[in-house]
Amino acid sequence: MIVLGIETSCDETGVALYCTTRGLLAQALHSQVAMHEHYGGVVPELASRDHVRRILPLTQQVLDEAGANRADIDAIAYTEGPGLAGALLVGTSVANALAMALNVPAIGIHHLEGHLLSPLLADDPPPFPFVALLVSGGHTQLMQVDGVGRYRLLGDTLDDAAGEAFDKSAKLLGLGYPGGPAIARLAQSGRPGRVRLPRPMLHSNDLDFSFSGLKTAVLTTVKRGLADEAARADLACELQAAIVDVLVAKSLAALEATGLTRLVIAGGVSANLRLREQLAQARAASGIDVYFPAPALCTDNGAMIAFAGALRLAAASAAPAVPDAFSVRPRWALDALPAIDG
Repeated sequence: MIVLGIETSCDETGVALYCTTRGLLAQALHSQVAMHEHYGGVVPELASRDHVRRILPLTQQVLDEAGANRADIDAIAYTEGPGLAGALLVGTSVANALAMALNVPAIGIHHLEGHLLSPLLADDPPPFPFVALLVSGGHTQLMQVDGVGRYRLLGDTLDDAAGEAFDKSAKLLGLGYPGGPAIARLAQSGRPGRVRLPRPMLHSNDLDFSFSGLKTAVLTTVKRGLADEAARADLACELQAAIVDVLVAKSLAALEATGLTRLVIAGGVSANLRLREQLAQARAASGIDVYFPAPALCTDNGAMIAFAGALRLAAASAAPAVPDAFSVRPRWALDALPAIDG
C-alpha cells in the first residue's frame, strides 16, 4: 500500500510518499521560517496562504522523485489536528479532495502521534513499550506508549512548553525565529555557570512541566542589563541548560515511575544537541535505551503522517471509505485516540 502524507499544522508544508513494503519513497518540505521571522512568530493567516501556494507543487515533486503518479496512490493521510485551524484546513481539504478524485480512502492523523511514531521509521526502531518525551511547539508531554494508540499521559506542561520558552526568550534577547536554533547557536559561545536561572518544577515530585517562570527570569536578567555579546551568550547558554536539565530529569523520573528502560524523544526540540548529549550520558550511566528520530524527521514533516496513516489503515477492522466529508481539530487530546489491536 502506498500512502501519500500531507502535513500543514503550522508553518511547514510537508508531503511524503510511504510504501508499506518499501518504506519511505520520497518526501519534500517547505519551511515558512524566513517569512515569519520578520514578525517574530507565526502569523496564522500568512501560514495558511503559503500552504495553499506550496502544497500541490510539493505533492507533484514527491511523486516525481518517487517515480510514481497519482494512480499509484492507495490512500491519503493528512494532519487533522492539533494546530492552526486555517493551516489544518488547507491540508485537510486538499487531501480529501484528492482522495475523492482518485476514489481512495483518506485518514486524519493526530500531529503528535506522527511525531511520536517517527522514530519507528529508523532502521533500528524502538520496540513497545516505551516512555516518550514529546517536545513539539506548544507541547511538552511525557507519555507511556504501549502500542499504536495505546498512550497514557504521564506529565504535561502547565503553561509554556519548552519550545515556547525558547521562542519567547529568543525574542527577549533580540534573536530570530524560531528561538530554539537561535538560542542553541548563541549558547555555543556562552560560558557555563556565569548566569544562574531556575529549573522550574525540577523537584515537584510529579512529571509535569512549567516554563513560564523561566521566561520571566530571562526577562528580569535582560532588564538588569547585559554588558556585551558575551553576556548574551552566557544567558543563552544557561537558558538552554535549564530547559535541558528539566527535560532530562523528568524523562528519567518517568522511566523510573513506569519501570521501563526505553525512552523516545520526538518533536522539534529533539534536534537540540545539548539534549542529545545529556541523554547519551544518562544512557551510558544507567543503561537505558534512548531513541531519536532522524534529524529530517524532528521538524513537522509529511513522512511521519504518511507512516502513521499506513499503520492505522493497515489495522482498520473495516475497509476504509472514500471520504464524503471532513473536519479539522485544532485541539485534540493524544490519549483520546483509538488503539490499534496487536
